[in-house]
Amino acid sequence: MKPTNFTIGVVGVCGSGKSELVSRLRKRGYKTHHIAQEHSHVPSMWQKIVNPDILIFLEVSFPLTKKRKGFNWKRKEYQEQLRRLHHAISHADLRINTDELSPKDISNQVLMYIDTSKKTPKCSSN
Repeated sequence: MKPTNFTIGVVGVCGSGKSELVSRLRKRGYKTHHIAQEHSHVPSMWQKIVNPDILIFLEVSFPLTKKRKGFNWKRKEYQEQLRRLHHAISHADLRINTDELSPKDISNQVLMYIDTSKKTPKCSSN
């Protein structure tokens, strides 16, 4: 698939690496959106706002969210974000645990998925 032929959505809890991945993919010409689903009470917000051709969920452990972002949050808040992400997680095309991966490793996994994916872009009805 050519980078401009489809849309990629990225979801995950705070500190999972969404912004970095979106930045890296955009630099390569991919139409990529950071979807702040973890802050929404609307389970299908990711579909309503972006409805990506490829949805990527970035996983990260609770201790690493605190370390990466310097968060002073409770496990309950982390679990609430996971709850809000449940719908997106269940529809994700690719899930990546980012705990032990560098940003480059994460983007390489996504690029490999895109290269081998049989997914086709959604047709827009204009």
